[in-house]
Amino acid sequence: MEDFVHKLRQYVKTGTPAERRIAKYFTEHLNDLPFETAASVADRLDLSPMTVGRFLRALGYQGLDSVKVEIRETVTTSPAQLQSAMTELHEDAAEGKPLAVLVAEQIQALHHIYHLTAQPNWAEAVGLISTAREVSIATHARLSSLANHFCQRLTQARDGVRTLDSADNRFAELFARLAVDDALLVIIDCRRFAKARLLARTARRYGYKVVLISPQQADWMADQSNVMLPLPAARAPDLDNLPPLIALLDCLSESVILEVGEEAALRRRRMLEFATVLGETANH
Repeated sequence: MEDFVHKLRQYVKTGTPAERRIAKYFTEHLNDLPFETAASVADRLDLSPMTVGRFLRALGYQGLDSVKVEIRETVTTSPAQLQSAMTELHEDAAEGKPLAVLVAEQIQALHHIYHLTAQPNWAEAVGLISTAREVSIATHARLSSLANHFCQRLTQARDGVRTLDSADNRFAELFARLAVDDALLVIIDCRRFAKARLLARTARRYGYKVVLISPQQADWMADQSNVMLPLPAARAPDLDNLPPLIALLDCLSESVILEVGEEAALRRRRMLEFATVLGETANH
């Protein structure tokens, strides 16, 4: 990105009149470029989109989308910019603007999850998921896509991870074996998951260790799980509070990957290599 800005400054000095106008606009509105198109820039500067496109190609980019990718990968928000954005958000939320209220609540939920990652129960959950002989992830069918995402992330760190949901009574698979030594059940709770408590009690009775992910206000008993990771309360009783749940699952899977360390890095590399081989085979 520094090279991009340097080229812009050069064009401001030595480019054609049109190039100088575009370079000056890009330099002064760098943070706005992710929301622009070649057509919108051309309209602002009273130029043709083809002129903007030629300028971008002269800089070494295929189009404005290529610039946006580089901005996303390299531009960071300074503490002053972040503080200004948060102040504006809080002012808008105090005025009751609906989207500002929603974003403020989600940021508060993320603070809750970040604080949770420093607690002993988080470290215990990470340890159980990292070292258990096998890990089963159970949830309501409504959340099966999130459980599958969590499972796929965990496979970057270890073998023996699977998902189960209430469809077709697949929970019965947990109790088909007589021996479940060192097996772990992760339960992702939600308001529709009426079988969650029965599942947890039965799993404990059969010898499973249980990691529970559930809203703070849920009426779980302490002996129904080995470890509980509480989600912040939902905005309304009829909501599943998905944004904090997604964030928690991503942080938890990343913590497991970091805990496993070098072996996880090797597994990820092998998986990428195999995916490349499959892609090349499919193209022949």
